[in-house]
Amino acid sequence: MQIISDERCTGYSREGHPERPARIIATVERLKRQKELPLAWVPPVAVEDAQILRAHSPELLARLQIPHDIDGDTPFYENIAGFARASAGAALGALRAARAGETVFSLMRPPGHHATRDRAMGFCYLNNIAIAVLEALATGSKRVATFDFDVHHGNGTESILLARPGCACFSVHQFPCYPGTGGANAGDNCFNYPVAPGTPREAYRDILARALEDLRNFRPDLIAVSAGFDAYAGDPLADGTLLAEDFRWLGESLRELGVPFFSLLEGGYSQDLPELIIAYLNGVEENKKTRFSTDHGQDI
Repeated sequence: MQIISDERCTGYSREGHPERPARIIATVERLKRQKELPLAWVPPVAVEDAQILRAHSPELLARLQIPHDIDGDTPFYENIAGFARASAGAALGALRAARAGETVFSLMRPPGHHATRDRAMGFCYLNNIAIAVLEALATGSKRVATFDFDVHHGNGTESILLARPGCACFSVHQFPCYPGTGGANAGDNCFNYPVAPGTPREAYRDILARALEDLRNFRPDLIAVSAGFDAYAGDPLADGTLLAEDFRWLGESLRELGVPFFSLLEGGYSQDLPELIIAYLNGVEENKKTRFSTDHGQDI
């Protein structure tokens, strides 16, 4: 399994902000201690402006250079544009790895799924998953699905990919909750599965399973996963009820679809984040009996 990361992504912080360097530092340390998974550590690739501008406006790129906070959740940091570009580059590297038949997880910050075409928000500056999906569609993929299990609705991903030919978005998230969107489907290709605060975990898993079955029926040739771990029962920013074993089940369920996929870290703000990521990765990698297929009939 490839882990795409770069210690430089821990180089910005603001006191009291939940999206903090410890999320990455503690997870890297835990992954390097574990013995179950063979891991290859890979740096992000470079990202070109043209790749970013498929998803974002030139005005958003320019705004990341202005030394004023964007909003209370999304501060300006020195070189935040560089940090955001590195996270987007990790998404592109994850796309390449998945196409090459590798299992892969991008362990980077900042996250991305709230960033819209024109606005950074919700701790997110560039929409990493949308950049990677649009790159995939521009370079040969015919049917790409996004699966977002972050507890917060990926409003930015939805707004960028809404009505885009060849892609469909499936998001399971708490509602009502930040950012206040995702209560119903949008257009013909963005499917939302709202979960009420405090929903029992068995019922939460049933909703996740329904979304995964709908994703399967879309018959994608590639899946891009927004892997947020803030639906965890111990996360301080929402009212989810999932446990570590549920994230392992998510990893197993995605693997069992038999479609190449890559996962990008989004949210997850509890001190247990490293264990939740380990659980998910064990599900992704467990036994690895599935051989990915690009046409659902031929092994590759």
